[in-house]
Amino acid sequence: MPDTLQDYIPQNAITKVIALLDHDNLTVKVKTERKTRHGDYKRLPNGKHQITINSNLNSYRFLITLIHEIAHFEAYKNYGRVIKPHGIEWKHTFQHLMLPFLNPETFPLDLLPLLAKHFKNPKASSDTDANLALALKQFDEPNDKTYIFDVPFGSTFKLYNGKVFQRGNKRVKRYECMEIKTGRLYLFNPNAEVELLKD
Repeated sequence: MPDTLQDYIPQNAITKVIALLDHDNLTVKVKTERKTRHGDYKRLPNGKHQITINSNLNSYRFLITLIHEIAHFEAYKNYGRVIKPHGIEWKHTFQHLMLPFLNPETFPLDLLPLLAKHFKNPKASSDTDANLALALKQFDEPNDKTYIFDVPFGSTFKLYNGKVFQRGNKRVKRYECMEIKTGRLYLFNPNAEVELLKD
């Protein structure tokens, strides 16, 4: 494990993570923030495998993301390249790898029930699990972002890509928002982080 990686994950997870990363053909790199993803896995042209993780994640999200990407490597190794990226083989691998970490020594008690529920059927991104994503965000460094559910009805907000929207009605789980420039409607998860614009 690179020395720096130990600075990003919970202390009690280090030994287990070292064991998971004990492969000559697998490297992990910590990257500066990418807006569209927390991490990724790829097989390199030379046959080796690389995982990258964003450096700005809190330690619990970093660990979940790291295990998520290791699960891609293990699923590829065990089932070959014909499987779906987030199909049943990856889900089972992710569940199996994550189980030893789901304890009060690694995660805060209030996260454990949400993690247990999430890992009954893990999704391609933990961000799609609004309850878990919000619970994880309480451990982030403070920033000037607002969540969609905190944006008042009719108020405008901006995304990282510069697009401006107006918040509309809540549907069952997500919020209807209109892009100001085009008038098109989009659905946003309640835990989406946006920049609230002053009227």
